[in-house]
Amino acid sequence: MSQCVAILATNGVEECELVEPRRALEAAGLKTVLVSPHKGEIQAMKGDVHPSATLNVDASVGEAADMEFAGIVLPGGTTNPDALRIDEAAVAFLRGFVAQNKPIASICHGAWTLIEAGGVKGRTLTSWPSLHTDLLNAGAHWVDREVVVDGNLVTSRNPNDLPAFCKAVIAQYRDETA
Repeated sequence: MSQCVAILATNGVEECELVEPRRALEAAGLKTVLVSPHKGEIQAMKGDVHPSATLNVDASVGEAADMEFAGIVLPGGTTNPDALRIDEAAVAFLRGFVAQNKPIASICHGAWTLIEAGGVKGRTLTSWPSLHTDLLNAGAHWVDREVVVDGNLVTSRNPNDLPAFCKAVIAQYRDETA
């Protein structure tokens, strides 16, 4: 597999927002690497209150910094991106994708980390509705749609949008290799 996609997450990640895009990317022939601030496992959630699966981390942010990735996925849940956006190494890792204009996919609260990495100014995107003001204050144009594609950026609002989100994420890589 020539293309590898990072999935940046930590404890509190919304399980389906990580697992379903990962499954779709791998079914399309792309390799995925779960990247987190620390090696070991992370605790996924169903909603913000129900622990679900524990997921094995493939690479710490420090290890992943030396790897080559075609793009990145930012799943939500509220505690996951809230923790990532205050982790300097995680934000620096994401900032590299922003600077290189690589494909970035963010769902739900994932945009919080993208705000911190400077990746939303002048962009049109969607997210969980409570991020609306945060995104506007960061210079983004927020819309309430199932999926929004703005150049290399794909965004969606919530788990109900996963079918459209996954389809748009896969299209990013098909366009790149066409």
